[in-house]
Amino acid sequence: MKNMMQTVWVKVMYPVKNERGAQSLEWLGLAALLILVLGIVSTAVSKQENGITGLIGKIIDKITQMVG
Repeated sequence: MKNMMQTVWVKVMYPVKNERGAQSLEWLGLAALLILVLGIVSTAVSKQENGITGLIGKIIDKITQMVG
C-alpha cells in the first residue's frame, strides 16, 4: 500500500514541479510588456517640449488632484 501511494504521489506531483517552461513564458511576457511601456513613454516624451520633467510633473499633479 505504501509503495502504491508513493507511486501515485510521484505521478501527481511530477507535472506540478515541471513549471520551468511556464515560468519562462511569464518572464518573456513581462519583458515584452516593459519594452512596450518604454516605447510608449519614449514616444510621448519625444513630442513634449518640456521633456521628461514636464511629463513627470503633470503625472504628479494628476495624482495629487485625485488623492486630494
